[in-house]
Formats: sequence, C-alpha cells, structure tokens
Amino acid sequence: MTADTEILKVEIEGTIATLTMNRPAKRNAMCDALLDAIDAFFSRPPEGVRVVILTGTAGHYCSGLDLSEHVARDAEGTMRHSRNWHGVMDKIQFSGLPVISAMFGAVIGGGLELAASTHVRIAEPSTMFQLPEGMRGIFVGGGASVRIGRILGADRMCEMMLTGRKYNAIEGLDLGLAHYAVGEGEAMDLARKLATKIAKNATLSNYMMIQAISRISDMSKSDGLFMESMCAAVSQTSEDAGEGLKAFLEKRAPVFR
Repeated sequence: MTADTEILKVEIEGTIATLTMNRPAKRNAMCDALLDAIDAFFSRPPEGVRVVILTGTAGHYCSGLDLSEHVARDAEGTMRHSRNWHGVMDKIQFSGLPVISAMFGAVIGGGLELAASTHVRIAEPSTMFQLPEGMRGIFVGGGASVRIGRILGADRMCEMMLTGRKYNAIEGLDLGLAHYAVGEGEAMDLARKLATKIAKNATLSNYMMIQAISRISDMSKSDGLFMESMCAAVSQTSEDAGEGLKAFLEKRAPVFR
C-alpha cells in the first residue's frame, strides 16, 4: 500500500510503514507543510503498523529548516512556532511506535533534531551532521538543546554550535548521533531488517521502552527505580509475557499479539 502527498511519501508493507521526505530540490528541508504531514501520520498511524522507517530522497535525509520559506515572526510567534516543532518531535518520540531513521547526506539543524527524536539511527558514509544555527544568527528551536544536548553533552554541543562543526557518519557513530554506520546504499536494507525484528516484539514492551526509558533518565534514582518496577509489573503480568515464557520453555520463537 502506498499513499503519497506532494512532500511525504507513505508506503506500508505489512506492519512496517516507510515515510520518505520528498523535497529533492531542497535537500528535503523542513517546511510547515512537511512538518504537518509528519504530524498527521503520527497523530493517526494506520492500524496494524508496528514500526516506522523515516528517510529522505535524492541523497539527503533532511537539511533542516527551509530558510527560503522563513516567515518573519515576532517573539511570541517564534516561540509558538518552536513549541509546535517540540510537539511534533514529542509525537514522533512518544507515539508508541518505534521509529528508525535511515540517514544519508544532509542531517542538518532541524533534520538532526528530527533524527534525534527517533529511536534507531543508521548512517551511510555520505551522512553529515551539523547544527549551523549559530552561523545564521539564530538558536535551535526544534528540541536540539534537550535531545542532542543529552546525546553529546552540553559542552560538546556548545562547541558544535559555536564553530558550525560537521561530523561524518563514523564520528556520529562514536558520539551517539548514529547507532549504526553502514556502506553506501545500505541504510534502508538495515532499517528494514531491524524494523522486521522490532515488529516481532510484544507491542506492550516496545511501548514501555519508548515511553519509560527517556523519562526515567529525567528522574531521580529512587523515582526511576520505582518507575522501572511499575513497568516490570505491568509487562510481566501481560498475556504476551506468558507467551514469551511458554515459547522459551518450548524452544520456539514467541508469537505476540
């Protein structure tokens, strides 16, 4: 099944949805219409989809905010626009669907913010990570100071923004901007393989990993441990947990709901 909009292609094969940002002439730069299309998908994911792959076209993942379509806003308007980005990035991170980024070419500014809201990131050799906002006289507004800051650490992110420093795929892998580095043209193959594997997990355990782990990192040690116990109690008393134990004892692969 394939459904295309002008700027976002949606292809569904079984339990896996592939979203392809489709603005090739702009290196898939983010505009409000593309953000709205991504928002619409994650607001109402098609029934039966268990994993999402997010990627770009024409050699680039996403080159960030389309500055050619920049709208002059006052302080309040800018804040509201930034908060809308935050809402969409949160929806990607916490929709409950695992999201895999298959990355190549530009992963810049808002594109890196977008990738950082996904759960698995795969980088081809052409991948280039950058936060160039400082060179444009602006500050990040799509969640980078939180998500990317937590990946890199505040000190390294500050240097990255001050200097406009670029990182390649291997450097990004070492820093945590990517989880996998693959050969040219191999990101989608690995993304599909990992998506197929993740889709076989119990949906409840996937949901809990997505919802709980990043939140636990925000909590005190004691609160985090309590939350872990709550998640363990709910998941380990589920129907799927019973199937997982039974499958282990019967030496077969589990079949979750």
